[in-house]
Amino acid sequence: MTETGPKQAVLLLADGTAFYGKPAGKIGTTTGEICFNTGMTGYQEVFTDPSYFGQILVMTGDHIGNYGVNDQEAESDNVKIAGLVVKNFSGNVFSRYQASNSIQQYLETQGVVSICDLDTRAIVRHIRSKGAMNAIISSETVDLEVLKRKLAETPSMEGLELSSVVSTEKIYHVGEEGSKKRVAVLDLGVKKNILRCLEERGVHMRVFPAKTPFAEMQAWNPDGYFISNGPGDPASMPYAVETTKAILETDKPTFGICLGHQILAIANGIPTYKMFNGHRGLNHPVKNLVTGKCEITSQNHGFSVKFEEAEKSGKVQVTHINLNDNTVAGIKVKDKNAFSVQYHPESSPGPHDSRYLFDDFVAML
Repeated sequence: MTETGPKQAVLLLADGTAFYGKPAGKIGTTTGEICFNTGMTGYQEVFTDPSYFGQILVMTGDHIGNYGVNDQEAESDNVKIAGLVVKNFSGNVFSRYQASNSIQQYLETQGVVSICDLDTRAIVRHIRSKGAMNAIISSETVDLEVLKRKLAETPSMEGLELSSVVSTEKIYHVGEEGSKKRVAVLDLGVKKNILRCLEERGVHMRVFPAKTPFAEMQAWNPDGYFISNGPGDPASMPYAVETTKAILETDKPTFGICLGHQILAIANGIPTYKMFNGHRGLNHPVKNLVTGKCEITSQNHGFSVKFEEAEKSGKVQVTHINLNDNTVAGIKVKDKNAFSVQYHPESSPGPHDSRYLFDDFVAML
């Protein structure tokens, strides 16, 4: 933002609540479903996580941008959030010598409309009590009637299919080709660090676009399959569900993360639902029901697998639960070499408690 730019910006929620602040990032107007992330670090990794596509993100950490950005810390090729809401915005001032750019220059270049100098605690408390809803940020106009009309045109996240938008358009490879462990990755919005965690364990991957027919994946003759994280409503993705059903028929080792976890559940006849508020942050406690141990996990999801349906299905075993609300955090398909979790063991950013899941998957291969 320049000295001669607009002096005020507004965040308007679908229920009519407005918060006024200052412009940050790109000057403009943007819409999306508002959500909040409770992590204190790793803002660049969060911004570039494909699972956030189409969402206006409230960062609850007090200072955003204070250590700048570094191109090597992106989780995809570009920023995926639709807009950004922060309290204290460091803008062009940052302290880390490894930084390649300031957050203001980064968001401007990436075209991300943002707003700062807001009481993010008040915003989060409001969202927690009223539930997830659409919102609009504008640094072009603070005319609420104009913005309400534009906001009314924004589709709900429920029923929205977004994975095919963020997925790779072309097949690509990760890892050494001579590896004896070959994994076919169904890219529904995969994070780079997931691929990196598998590569570090000697896995060679072929990454396929979201709507790749199963026969094409099978023709590569992989040793196992990975179903990735991603954005949108899993119930709107019959193409991924059918592919996953076919994968299960092979009985080859299969691992799903986040959206991949939800797709694996639906492929076994277990429905999902949109949460009142999703789980997004680096500090979510999960209990492994198999080992009895607790893990502090990184999470980012607005949909969840129905617990009662999972338990009574007879097809899966619930292996992990979220200790904050007892939602399903992991399943294993009975009589199949397939399992999944509703959190991010690659944890970029976040704790490394759950990295053992990659070891478990590689051991299955």
